[in-house]
Amino acid sequence: MPEVLEAPLVVEFPFTRSLGPVQSAFLTGLRDRVVLGVRTGDGRVLVPPVEYDPVTAEEIGDGGLVEVAPTGTVTTWAWNHAPRRGQPLSTPFAWALVRLDGADTALLHALDAPGPDAVHTGMRVRVRWAEERSGAITDIACFEPYEGEPAEPTGHSGEFADPVTGIVAPARLDYTYSPGRAQSAYLHALAGRRMVGERCPSCRKVYVPPRGACPTCGVATAEQVEVGPRGTVTTFCIVNIKAKNLDIEVPYVYAHIALDGADLALHGRIAGIPYDQVRMGLRVEAVWTEGARHPDHYRPSGEPDADYETYKELL
Repeated sequence: MPEVLEAPLVVEFPFTRSLGPVQSAFLTGLRDRVVLGVRTGDGRVLVPPVEYDPVTAEEIGDGGLVEVAPTGTVTTWAWNHAPRRGQPLSTPFAWALVRLDGADTALLHALDAPGPDAVHTGMRVRVRWAEERSGAITDIACFEPYEGEPAEPTGHSGEFADPVTGIVAPARLDYTYSPGRAQSAYLHALAGRRMVGERCPSCRKVYVPPRGACPTCGVATAEQVEVGPRGTVTTFCIVNIKAKNLDIEVPYVYAHIALDGADLALHGRIAGIPYDQVRMGLRVEAVWTEGARHPDHYRPSGEPDADYETYKELL
């Protein structure tokens, strides 16, 4: 039996956005331990605040800001028995929708409780503020059970001397990838420094990497075809931003490469040539490093450039 392949993968990047006056006031308020909402045309108070009335679509603006209390009521909840990396609490907690006193909508956040039996719809809670606050939703560390009287708003106007104007939120996705029959065969071949695709029995196109089915005809593919290891650059991109955990100096080039015998271009890094000399039609060959299961990069093969007519259908 062939080895069953799987790989833990991580997609991670910083998401940067600027803030309009409403979101700026909301996040700046959290930094200063104030919770702000907005009042709509029909008199409802929305927390978190929005910039446009969801009923009339009219702009609300920071003139509609109103402070609400840091205490509230759980409207619904779900228990999280196994917190994941980056979640608000490292111990089991409840995700809860909390309608703060003075608000007409609920805010989603973590609720710190000793167990699911301690949580119920209608329970009273209050904000637990983070010790260090910077103007982000995480300035609310979580909610916690509360049995006291409803807190009174301070009467804040929503105006701040040093407002938060932008945020950088890290986005991360952890998952495990397990290829199917076709891609497993492709990866096993790469480990042996061979490149293989699969031919569609109907249109006769050779797909690399193979997908197990023809995306055009919708029929299964099984006939294995060896391709490459040389190919032609069809299109390319010069990268000027250094990627995390990738030990490559910028600028560098990634390209779509049509391997000889393939009817689909694949993605690969180009090296062994100055970045500003990479071009469409450049003939390249795969380069494996010692012990690698796949090509590290592609380099010029020394052949004359391919004629445009030979690869124009693969752009």
